[in-house]
Amino acid sequence: MKRDEQALLYQFKDEGRIAVVEKTLHRLGIKTRLIPPDAYQQKVGYLLGRKGFRPLPAEVDGFIFPHEVLLLDNIKGKRLDAVLAALQESVRPGLHYKAVVTPFNSFWTLRRLCETMQKEHSFMIAQEKEKERRGRSHEKE
Repeated sequence: MKRDEQALLYQFKDEGRIAVVEKTLHRLGIKTRLIPPDAYQQKVGYLLGRKGFRPLPAEVDGFIFPHEVLLLDNIKGKRLDAVLAALQESVRPGLHYKAVVTPFNSFWTLRRLCETMQKEHSFMIAQEKEKERRGRSHEKE
């Protein structure tokens, strides 16, 4: 049985941007759902409506994730490449925080997933800067 493809949009605030992302994904047959700011406290599997997940109690802890996050579920391989290409073409500026839901991260809270993506994003930016720095130092030689 094939599962429905879906996308969760978290921390999207600009209505025009939401419309562009939703239009792009709907054109590809992908269901979308905006999730509220306090959803970070819930497990990803719960947010997707998966069986066996129950809501976790809400806590006030002051966590704020200021970046837009796109979670893609049941989208893999060449299909994932096509979806990402369509988003890259239509959404400006691009989406920096995207994740594919896996059997592993579906048990994480959205907060943990966001924090992990932020660490990975920071690491990739640092690597790119280092690569540029090395390239400039080689040009001087």
